[in-house]
Amino acid sequence: MNPDPSPVGREHRPVMCERAVTLLITDPQATYVDATYGRGGHSRLILERLGPRGRLLGLDRDPQAQQEAARMCDPRFSFERTRFSRLAEVLEARSIERVGGVLMDLGVSSPQLDDASRGFSLRLDGPLDMRMDPQSGLTAAQWLATVERDELKRVLREYGDERFAASIAKAIVARQSSGRPLERTGELAQLVAQAIPVKDRKDPHQHPATRTFQALRIFINQELEELALTLRTLVGRMAPGARMVVISFHSLEDRIVKRFIEAQAHPDRALPRLPLRASELPAALLEPVARLRPEPGEIAANPRARSAMMRVAQRTGADAPAGGR
Repeated sequence: MNPDPSPVGREHRPVMCERAVTLLITDPQATYVDATYGRGGHSRLILERLGPRGRLLGLDRDPQAQQEAARMCDPRFSFERTRFSRLAEVLEARSIERVGGVLMDLGVSSPQLDDASRGFSLRLDGPLDMRMDPQSGLTAAQWLATVERDELKRVLREYGDERFAASIAKAIVARQSSGRPLERTGELAQLVAQAIPVKDRKDPHQHPATRTFQALRIFINQELEELALTLRTLVGRMAPGARMVVISFHSLEDRIVKRFIEAQAHPDRALPRLPLRASELPAALLEPVARLRPEPGEIAANPRARSAMMRVAQRTGADAPAGGR
């Protein structure tokens, strides 16, 4: 789970940056995509490794990321403010048929957490927003104002693996019905803490509202749906030998990535048990390259890295079915 870093305003260090970029780039003259630009840490290192004909496209739906990208003075770099599930559409619009690799650093970034006005942090009081694009969609406060208790309980369990989902949902809905709706992150964190008995808390070092904040953020931003959709459209846009590097911070994301890579690497496993000729078997579109955890030194330099998992897969030379997989 992506922890909530404290101290405010510290320098943002992308997780496993050196190893991610080293594994990503197989052809310095190819076109690459940083699908989660953030504050540009991965992109800057990618550009350092690219040759003069290499190109980099950055994507992010956060307007602050767009402001940061505008400072990138490199003719090989371009940026589009959009959610990464639109990657195939963006490549089509730019007449880019195939890319040499795609990097995805999932979840919320440290700068977003450190900005109380964004509403992601449970330790810094701010408006209960949680949108990665603050100009689109419902805020967490708006959604909580109308949600039914059973739906809230489902979200907390499904996206936060919260054992006390029923108690927390009951407390939140009761508060919303009291005429004093939740509007601040501090209010929500305090309410959740009160709903979970101290004796039942497994980890005394973890704030009791951590899983609730994770669940709401994932739901508000449709993070898992975005990831699954992006992976399905990505393979058809990867050139033979291109790599996808995905860094996740909790088991929900990692499970989606793991299962996708396995399905693309072993498509025959989904077939019914019938006698088939070798020529009738579907071709593997991906092959796993690496599965990495952060090293102790990386965790010491960036505590956010401690829960990270990086998976790398490489595109085979097989043709993707029409319409993608």
